[in-house]
This record gives sequence, structure tokens and C-alpha cells, in this order.
Amino acid sequence: MKPVDPSALLDNLSWRYAVKKFDSTRKIPDDQWAAIERAIILAPSSFGLQPWKFMVIADQALRTTLRVASWNQSQITDASHLVVFARRAEMTARDVDRHIDRIIAIRNTPREVLAELRTMMLGAFSAPGFDVNAWAARQVYLALGFFLYTAAQMGVDACPMEGIDAARYDEILNLSAQGYRTTVVATAGFRASDDWLAPLAKVRFPAEEVIERR
Repeated sequence: MKPVDPSALLDNLSWRYAVKKFDSTRKIPDDQWAAIERAIILAPSSFGLQPWKFMVIADQALRTTLRVASWNQSQITDASHLVVFARRAEMTARDVDRHIDRIIAIRNTPREVLAELRTMMLGAFSAPGFDVNAWAARQVYLALGFFLYTAAQMGVDACPMEGIDAARYDEILNLSAQGYRTTVVATAGFRASDDWLAPLAKVRFPAEEVIERR
């Protein structure tokens, strides 16, 4: 592992912001985009279950349709890349067993060793009051964080976007039929030179107000 220089890391995070206007003529190089995709795959999730699907929308006609379902925000069509972060609509024994099978395949772990883990996961999802939508959405936002962080470290601009009609996205992308629901979207590319938000100072509360040490 190569540690990241603290100063460079903070400079990159200070540089990033939620881009309001992208330069539609610039595209993210393939090697950078491949790294961003890999980053969201590497994101952590509860139990390692990865209750998500990431839809990278390249078709411009489809993006134009999705823009209508996004309050006509220009980032949807003008950014280099658009990603729809979707969550599992429900968690069943089939989802758990898929994860167990993957552990066995990757780590060569005997199935019987994973029996207790399987029981624990199934018990969590059947517990009274368990809300699969809230749980799965939290996992998706972990992946979104990895997406934004990775983009910033590579000098790629991005914008997380909740201002969308998620139900309409589900219809357009046929996500419900696949067992998923739209949670949030993110656009990535390069800021336009005249984006009004770019030169403004970042607004954050002082560290002493948000970090408590004991």
C-alpha cells in the first residue's frame, strides 16, 4: 500500500464541489473511469452483502429522457458520465446464499464454516422493525461516498443528485422488474469554465463544532 500524502488529499477534497455545470465537450479518460467503477465495487457494505446495482448510462437519448425525470437539471445530459445508484428492494435467503456462494468461490471457505454467518444474516433481515429500504439505502450511500472521493483524488469533477423522480427512473430503466429501486444518481466529468459555483468558498462548520473529542 502507498499512503496518500495528507496535504495532497485535503487539497483534492477542498478542490471538489457539487458541479452545477459540466463542460459537455470533455470526457473522462477510460483508465480513470475504470478506476472509479472499481472504487464503487470495493465500497464496504453491511455483512459484505452489496445490496446494490450501479447503472452507467451512456446512451444520450436515454439520458435526455432521464433529464426530464430530474427536474431538467443539465448535469444529467452534459456530464461525461451518469451513474444510477440502485438498492435491493428486498433481501431474501436467495440474496444471502448468493453472497455465501461468492465467499466460497473467492476464499475457498468450507460451506459449513459459514453456516453461523448465514443464520445471523437471515435473522437480521427477519427481525421485527427491519426496514430493507433504509438499510439498503445506507449501503448505497457508502458506495456513493467512494465514488465522490475517488473522483476527487483523480481530478475528476462529480455531483451527487437526489433531485430526481426516483419512481420515474425505476420505470424508465425497468429497475423494479430486476428487484431494485433508484436511490440516488451521480454525474461525473469536468466543470465548465463558467460554472457559477466553482469560485465560491466551501462552506463548512468549524471543526470544534462538529468533532467532539473525549
